[in-house]
Amino acid sequence: MATIQNACHELHKSDANRTREATVTEEKILKITRIVHSCVLIDLGGRQVLTDPWFSEKMGYHFGEELGMSVESLPPLSGVVVSHDHPDHNDMKSFRRYADNRVPLICEGKAAARAKRAGFENVTVLDTWEEASIGPVNVTAVPALHGVPEVGYVIQASGFTVYFAGDTLLIPELSDISDRFPNIDVALLPINGLKIFGDQVVMNPIEAAQLCEVLQPRVAIPTHYAFKGGGLADRMFLKYFDRQERLPQIFQDAMRRYAPQTRVEVLEPGQRVSIEGQLHAPRRIA
Repeated sequence: MATIQNACHELHKSDANRTREATVTEEKILKITRIVHSCVLIDLGGRQVLTDPWFSEKMGYHFGEELGMSVESLPPLSGVVVSHDHPDHNDMKSFRRYADNRVPLICEGKAAARAKRAGFENVTVLDTWEEASIGPVNVTAVPALHGVPEVGYVIQASGFTVYFAGDTLLIPELSDISDRFPNIDVALLPINGLKIFGDQVVMNPIEAAQLCEVLQPRVAIPTHYAFKGGGLADRMFLKYFDRQERLPQIFQDAMRRYAPQTRVEVLEPGQRVSIEGQLHAPRRIA
């Protein structure tokens, strides 16, 4: 009987050890799934954060690619970050179908107002360099410049640091990010160089590579390159750095020049990349 009890005890210990090992392994994996455009699902060791939700097209705002995931197929989210109040980044009309209207949303001010009107109850506004916590996930708003008020975000959990740039132009203030967050695992960067009536409002692929030279992330993932305004808009007042299908390759070529130490991952809609290991614990410099 003692032998059987000992065997059962060892079996339970083995199961417990395997569970702990699985948990530790999961916490050391950062997973990035690009859904469409700048809408990205970030899994920081099991804590899932969605960026700039966009799930439906309208006049002047077209994906230019397949939608990689529906609102209904999203996993339970730890939180959502919204950089600015444009329909291709703050699609509350569609995102209101998400199952939990108490999911924490961290937004720029105007974007927050739209989220509240859509029925979301747990909405926090952050200005540049302000912070908020979503359970074990820490979110810091960082500088950004676009055609409307905007912030980027640094998102940290499970020993990982992810920079989400939103739609920003390349501006000097972005160098402050590397001063405060010297160990960035992944940078999600827009690259289409969008111009509206001749005024540039989004960084282009060369500028995104130059930013990587400063930030030195382990991995860079381009976003915001397939978007199309459609028919009249593209002919009359929207201009892009190059043809949408060429932009990721231009970015990769520029990265070889400016930031060869950084790995580039170009993700199709719905495609996921896993980044293993905690080579460093996130640390901040005041």
